[in-house]
Parts: sequence; structure tokens; C-alpha cells
Amino acid sequence: MVLVKATEDSERGGPIDPAMMEAMGRFNDELQSAGVLRTGDGLKPSSAGRRVAFDGASRTVTEGPFGPPGELVAGFWLWEVADLDEAVAWVRRCPNPMPGPSVIEIRPLYEPEDFQAGA
Repeated sequence: MVLVKATEDSERGGPIDPAMMEAMGRFNDELQSAGVLRTGDGLKPSSAGRRVAFDGASRTVTEGPFGPPGELVAGFWLWEVADLDEAVAWVRRCPNPMPGPSVIEIRPLYEPEDFQAGA
């Protein structure tokens, strides 16, 4: 899973730069043509979301916004790659998803073999 970390800009929820969206569309087309892209999407700012906290049988709902922005996710992709090195190579080709500095985090998904005894 490839996570686009939120920024103050993305949390403001302002207009998205059309040139950046066009560049990101071309990048997504490359991912799809290479058979890498499973799915992906952008997320609305955390002010549009809710969190549900669990404590035993208790559930507490909190309305956004949440913060700080660098600890939030603004978008994601699910990619089918051989390993983290291949994912890093793709991310290096990605257009900057934000108007200023930004971070993309890469996290492997668990595979069935991760849950086998002795793994």
C-alpha cells in the first residue's frame, strides 16, 4: 500500500491544481499499463471524517478535523509489485502530489504466509 501523507494544504481542502491532477493521471496510466495498479484514490480532508475509538464494548465517535496533518493520509494506492524496492522505484517517478513538500509512505500488506506457524 502506498500512502500519500496529508499536508496543511490538503487538509484545507482547497482547489486542486489541474496540472498536478493531469500529471498524476498520466502516472496512474503508467501504473495501470505496467499491471501495477490495483486501486487508488484521494481522500477528503479529515474535517469531513469521523473516528470511532474502541475500549472494550464502548465506542466513542469523534468528528474531524484531526491532526497534525503529517500523521494523516490524503490518498492511497494499492500496487502489485515484487518487493519494496520496486515500489520505491515507482514512487520516485511519481509527480509531487502536493503543492509543497510532501511524503509518500510505502507499507507492505500481510500475505497469508505471514500468518502460518513458524513464519
